[in-house]
Amino acid sequence: MSRCAVRLLFPTAVFLLPLAALAQQIRATPNGLTATEDGTTLEVTALQADKLRIREWRSAPPEDASWAVLPASRTSRATVAADVRGFHTDKLSVEISTGLHLIIRDHHGNVLQEDSTPVQWRGETFHIYKQRGENEHFFGLGDKPGPLDRAGQEFTMWNTDDFGWQESSDPIYKSIPFFMDVKDGRSFGILFDNTWRTSFDFGRESAQEYNFGSQGGPVDYYFLYGPEPKQVMASYAWLTGPAPLPPLWSFGFQQSRYTYSPASQLLDVAAHLRKDKIPADALWLDIDFQKNNMPFTVDPVGFPKFPELVQQLAKEHFHLIVIADTHIADKPNAGYVPYDSGTAGDHFLKNPDGTTYVGKVWPGDSVFPDYTQARTRKWFGTLYKDFVADGVSGFWDDMNEPAVFRYPSKTMPLDTQHRIDEPGFAKRTASHREVHNIYGLLNSQASYDGVLALRPNERPYVMTRATYAGGQRYAVTWTGDNSSTWNHMRMTTPQLINLGISGFSFAGADVGGFAGSPPADLLTKWLEIAAFQPIDRDHSAKGTRMHEPWVDGPEQEAIRKRFIEERYRLLPYMYTVAEETSRDGMPMMRPLFMEFPHATADGSPMDLVTGGAEFLLGSDLLIAPNPSPEEVAPYELHLPPGTWYDYWTGARAGTRSVVQTRDSEVRDSLLASQQTMLTPELAKVPVYARGGAILPLQPLVQNTDETPNGPLTLRVYVPSAGESCSGTVYSDDGHSLNYRKGDFFRMNASCSVSADGLLSVTLDPAEGRYKPWFKQLRIELVGSQRAPQRASIDGKEAALASTGAVPSITFDWNAKGSRITFQ
Repeated sequence: MSRCAVRLLFPTAVFLLPLAALAQQIRATPNGLTATEDGTTLEVTALQADKLRIREWRSAPPEDASWAVLPASRTSRATVAADVRGFHTDKLSVEISTGLHLIIRDHHGNVLQEDSTPVQWRGETFHIYKQRGENEHFFGLGDKPGPLDRAGQEFTMWNTDDFGWQESSDPIYKSIPFFMDVKDGRSFGILFDNTWRTSFDFGRESAQEYNFGSQGGPVDYYFLYGPEPKQVMASYAWLTGPAPLPPLWSFGFQQSRYTYSPASQLLDVAAHLRKDKIPADALWLDIDFQKNNMPFTVDPVGFPKFPELVQQLAKEHFHLIVIADTHIADKPNAGYVPYDSGTAGDHFLKNPDGTTYVGKVWPGDSVFPDYTQARTRKWFGTLYKDFVADGVSGFWDDMNEPAVFRYPSKTMPLDTQHRIDEPGFAKRTASHREVHNIYGLLNSQASYDGVLALRPNERPYVMTRATYAGGQRYAVTWTGDNSSTWNHMRMTTPQLINLGISGFSFAGADVGGFAGSPPADLLTKWLEIAAFQPIDRDHSAKGTRMHEPWVDGPEQEAIRKRFIEERYRLLPYMYTVAEETSRDGMPMMRPLFMEFPHATADGSPMDLVTGGAEFLLGSDLLIAPNPSPEEVAPYELHLPPGTWYDYWTGARAGTRSVVQTRDSEVRDSLLASQQTMLTPELAKVPVYARGGAILPLQPLVQNTDETPNGPLTLRVYVPSAGESCSGTVYSDDGHSLNYRKGDFFRMNASCSVSADGLLSVTLDPAEGRYKPWFKQLRIELVGSQRAPQRASIDGKEAALASTGAVPSITFDWNAKGSRITFQ
């Protein structure tokens, strides 16, 4: 290209462009720029200094609206400074050159993302190609099966009811077109906001580039810069909204089956849980509790006294969740209120000829709500009225891809008509091609908003199978109809981690596997690992053997019970992490690179060494199950940098350092020298606490309605020199929205170790108006280099106790704060 240049003048900026680019017209704006070349326009807008929106069109700009992105975020604007390349902010620089070639750099000049070719159009189909580096890794896209790292793989976004899915299956239930790019220790996120059938190729077509595209709709994507992964997560939460805080009981153990019927079977399960003192909080009912599988009905034969059943379970401190499939049985003149009121309000999807679309699902012929109409979502929400009045605690939106049995595609014809009538959108008719991937999101929005309207100050609990980006604002989720195999248990960890990265922090899998009958050891191991995952729901299919915790005899039951009990002891920590998620979008279940992005000198995620088997619960607990769980051979433990303690014994597990080399052979050798070999045992899952963590724990309870009997324990894992030491405990009433009005409790704690070994713990004054359940605190010291001889609280000597090698002190809690010293 010639180095000769011509100075072009614009209203707000001066650009120096090569002669070869004279065919390109660039207009600077206060917030970015637009560039037009050969009839195609590229628009780059700075929403904030580290957040960009990129759009491209060939004729008129597409409608500027989104089902995923919050309106305030989509319309946010940052002031930019024009330069000879394009523009820059305090965090990023943007360059546009010939061919609408886009380059995004950080303020150090490092290329973060660069086009490899112009956008490739073929009719309405298009693909966006980006250059890919050797050390570039990709995470997200929801719960796609396969490895944690998406590099070298390709995926399709098209919500699909795929019963029997396996590791290579794609697509499955969800379309979350968001991924995080991790390259050389720098991270950014991309949300490709296109609801049509989309695709992502992270180097399978060509190792030198990755691409994403769609069969229709707009070129519209968001660039969210870190450079740390946590910053990317915060930006994604800012863009699409964080997941709201669920009720406390939802973090307890949950038991489900397709299906418990009649009601006596459900009551037997509840009684067995209480008799065996297996802590539990929720029971689920699948479609057989309904009359002829018709949503929003109750089978009068199997469940003749449904309100009394709900009340009886509530007296035993069980919350009941019932299924509410998206389809409505096509039952005219049958007194079926959902059909009659939906028809009267013209709420159902249409065929191209204007007639109501009918497809076969569980009740037989069924019709489908048109959730793209705000009024239809409001109507659908009213259908929960009777269940809410009966005291049902939560709702399960299933089959909402939407699934239809009649066709090989497993969904409705793509020319089915949606009549969009939504604030912020143009009022128009759209085909199912455009709406399919957001149907589940809008279904869960209708459910969430409807239940909230019926119980205005209570937190709705909705679980959805299908969804889209932003769906975390309305529902929790699970990984769909998995199988009772060792491989499916192994895949659960990367699936849940990638769901968390994609905004769905509150997620789980069918523990034990839905399809098939797990052998006893598989069910035991799955229940052990699930005790440390955000949602712990044991669920199984009709026709499989029962797999409640007690089904394989007392020895297996005792192991399973012990891990469920440990989950309940950890509830103060889990709930604190969950509340953090609801504010900043940080997932509860995290990959190691989220907390330790610089654990390797070349910036590659440490999780690639572990194979994605290890994960963090919050920032302070590391769970290290066997990456090949069906094997009995020893396996490597990979601890991140820092000091780590065995959670179960308190023993110091070791201190790891960052491997400071870019030579892969030397790096692997050093990593190997730091590893510990673990021997798998049925009754154990290795768990480690980070040095410097202050972990809140409670006495064992049988359900979250029960007030723990005893003090709240703050377990201090003594840090090594140079390590920080802190922790937080959060609490509220566990069910209402009063916490949003200041009715919550939060206490921050920190510790310090002096040169002579003196350890002090500082408890800050309590925040919020809520009074927690505890009146006393117990401080435990794990890992103290020398046994303290005495202790004081705010300068006054206090009694020091010791259980084994763990010194502790118990005292009356002071809301104004305290300082505890061990000498």
